[in-house]
Amino acid sequence: MGSKLYREHWFNMLAILIMLTVTSFNLFAREIKIGVVNTEKILRESAPALLAQKKIEKEFQAYDERIKKMAAEIQLLQNQLEQNDQNLTVEERRVKERELAHLSRQYQRAQQQMREDLSMRQNEEYSLILEQVNKTIKHIAEKEDYDLILQLQDSVYRSQRIDITNQVIKAMGEPSQATGK
Repeated sequence: MGSKLYREHWFNMLAILIMLTVTSFNLFAREIKIGVVNTEKILRESAPALLAQKKIEKEFQAYDERIKKMAAEIQLLQNQLEQNDQNLTVEERRVKERELAHLSRQYQRAQQQMREDLSMRQNEEYSLILEQVNKTIKHIAEKEDYDLILQLQDSVYRSQRIDITNQVIKAMGEPSQATGK
């Protein structure tokens, strides 16, 4: 009786082992498909990113010209102070120096404000583009049966075989993907 129980136990264990082996083969029979996307490259080179950059440059053109005009005024005032060193009275010189200091502070504030505004605008545009990137990646993943797609800013190494960045950039340039439809 003990040997019969031992054989049944052994057959049960063998059956479980065979089932696990068959299940493992089924699970791993399908290859896992992984892709990698360089988000930084997309934000530099995709059609929406290039359009956003041109849009921002156009928006800030007047701001930039105003700052350049202020810089020219500062330079002119500095030159006047240096060239007219002996021709100015002490009071006139003090007035021009105050005017130069005031203009310099305005210039620095305007530069700082423009940098902050520019950064904020770029972040707004980048967030819109990243939404498009995510939709495009999801579309590619579903269409081409990817199991996993990673977005990386930078990496030490990635195989070109799994890098789909250029495919995403190309897809974002297509009208149906650029609009998110």
